[in-house]
Amino acid sequence: MASRSAPITRPVLWTRHDRVSLEFFQLDETPAGIRLSGTILTVEEAQPLRVEYTVQCDRDWATRSARIAVTHGATTNEMALVVDDQKRWWREGKEIAEVAGCIDIDISLSPSTNTLPIRRLSLARGGEADVVAAWIHFPDLAIEALPQRYVRSGENHYRYASGGGAFTADIEVDHLGLVVRYPPSWERLT
Repeated sequence: MASRSAPITRPVLWTRHDRVSLEFFQLDETPAGIRLSGTILTVEEAQPLRVEYTVQCDRDWATRSARIAVTHGATTNEMALVVDDQKRWWREGKEIAEVAGCIDIDISLSPSTNTLPIRRLSLARGGEADVVAAWIHFPDLAIEALPQRYVRSGENHYRYASGGGAFTADIEVDHLGLVVRYPPSWERLT
């Protein structure tokens, strides 16, 4: 799943089976870099929740910046993150030491950010790798380091684990590394 030189724009729609949730997502891959953007609609703590995000990556699929806006009930909060060349993460000019060294962002309510390590690592079939992602919680926009493991179990299949194996899933992706199925949660509709 190597990067391509021709520009790619790919919109998708995901739904969840384990809770009410829809996400409209778009991947834009150009010679200048990669952008992931999405809008998630769900319910959290018995209140409607809308998340709008944009993640900018370099040509190697490393996160460089992210903007996230969350509306929970009638309250809206926003967060802007910047990642420098030393892999230090910054929020409103303050370093977030807990996620220093992370290359990937993981938006907890979306399958989109699984694409980042899948594309960046470009594992051969049977290959495996450990990563630590900057994991974003909702609705509070808290951020913490989350160890993750990816094993490429087939041409378009990955075994994902986080929390030291406390959570595992067999993920199916397409030729762009975008999630098709992520049981028991997400499934792509288009």
